[in-house]
Amino acid sequence: MAKTNLIFLPGLLCDETVWAHQVTGLSDIAEISVANFLGFDSLDAMAASVLAKAPEKFCIAGHSMGGRVAFEIMRQAPQRVERLALLNTHIHAKGQGEAEQRQVLVDLAYSDGMLALVGRWLPPMVHATRVFDEKLTAPLVKMFARATLEIFEKQVKALLNRRAAADLLPKISVPTLVLTGRQDSLGTVAQHEEIAAGIGGATLEIIERCGHMSIAEQPAAVTAALRNWLTR
Repeated sequence: MAKTNLIFLPGLLCDETVWAHQVTGLSDIAEISVANFLGFDSLDAMAASVLAKAPEKFCIAGHSMGGRVAFEIMRQAPQRVERLALLNTHIHAKGQGEAEQRQVLVDLAYSDGMLALVGRWLPPMVHATRVFDEKLTAPLVKMFARATLEIFEKQVKALLNRRAAADLLPKISVPTLVLTGRQDSLGTVAQHEEIAAGIGGATLEIIERCGHMSIAEQPAAVTAALRNWLTR
């Protein structure tokens, strides 16, 4: 039996290492690749880069910013996507005050370096009980710190120029998983309920005791949810 082609789409400042558990855990049923968005400053360009390298038909799972890239792939080539998974993301355009909030982080990185940025940015993205869990946070800190300030600025620009995606939801007809952490303050349960309600037949999965970085915080639960999505 041929394996499914599966492409993971990482979030802001994330690389292939953040998907390590899912790559290992699903390799028996899928041919997996992880996109690299570290040199792009627009979601459209990120989506186009995935499409240029992807097989004719494939499944996509996008986390956070990667979820927004997944929506752009659905705009550009919906006929090529067999299944869609949206993790810890949302459908709204730039919010009021968002540009200023993100600029604070850019300025901090300029003044004090990427590690200072990560120190400010990471704690709110994980469950409150895991903030000092070095087994979780140390690999994330290393991953984020591998990126440069230029990469961070480009990806922030991409996110600030994003389009709302609500118009896409009723057009999505492929098997879709919508997943978030119960305690994710960035991609909230309410936002994911809205997404799931807008996509016919979508499955909503809420991971308990989990913040925004679900694929690293609760990797086994996320991998299990992705397996069910790929095989149902």
